[in-house]
Amino acid sequence: MAIIVATGLQGQGATAEVLTIPGPEGALSGAYLAAEDAQHLVVLVPGSGPIDRDGNGPQVGLHSDSYRLLAEALAASGVASIRIDKRGFSGSAAAIGDPNDVTIAAYAQDVRDWVTKAAEKATCVWIAGHSEGGLVSLIAAMQPQAELCGVILLATAGRPIGQLMREQIRANPANAPFIAELEAIIDDLETGKTRPMQGISSQLQPMFQPGLQRYMIDLFAYNPVDAAKVLTVPTLVVQGGADMQVGVQDAELLDQTMPRSAMTLIADMTHMLKADIPGQPFATYTDPHLPLHPALLPTIMQFIAAHTPADN
Repeated sequence: MAIIVATGLQGQGATAEVLTIPGPEGALSGAYLAAEDAQHLVVLVPGSGPIDRDGNGPQVGLHSDSYRLLAEALAASGVASIRIDKRGFSGSAAAIGDPNDVTIAAYAQDVRDWVTKAAEKATCVWIAGHSEGGLVSLIAAMQPQAELCGVILLATAGRPIGQLMREQIRANPANAPFIAELEAIIDDLETGKTRPMQGISSQLQPMFQPGLQRYMIDLFAYNPVDAAKVLTVPTLVVQGGADMQVGVQDAELLDQTMPRSAMTLIADMTHMLKADIPGQPFATYTDPHLPLHPALLPTIMQFIAAHTPADN
């Protein structure tokens, strides 16, 4: 285990090329951002829900541009990237009819397919997963590919998601009238049981549509440390101290579990990979003009440089 401390700047705007690979029913789409003479390429894996390749989800009020900003920053430092749209969403909407008819294993296979595609562009491919995308990245890397040089986990849970959801629910005072019901639903999903819609309060029904319940049953079955402990590739764990969704203990669990890991704690970084704005806890979720945290890019670049195979 190593703790990395870094500071620095990020890149500015650039134009990406749309790439596609075969999906289950239609094409999976991603945005390829080249870098001159790049030997390294990072596949950026989005977080949960209807989040697109740029890190935005209008349906859930998210407009951060975090993934686009990270891709541009990497390109300015000589590292190419492919930021992907998950099957069923945005540019990959045609890949599957029902975006909720998915599993973590299916997402992970898509990531492995993107790694294969990325190997056409660079000799050393890295997977960077954000939030739930970190779990997907862990599962993908359990079957290591020759092209895969390592994994970067950004704000990734180290505990089962059902446990994390309970903490998030209890931490929000607005949930007080529904805590007992929410926890009972999570209990059911963790044991593989769905809840009929007529048995769910109307205010909670959007969170637990039948398709989402099936997906959550699959999601809740994973314990991230079970995947982490068998990883054989170098892995960087990056966690923000101002993250309202994932805690420092999650990063520590992952770092302590993996045989080849490094961990960076950025004290004032939020879940959106940006510096916290005091008194405005949701600013980094809704203001795309806010830059990435200045320590994020140097942390990633230092890790890549330290773990580049000798023949690259």
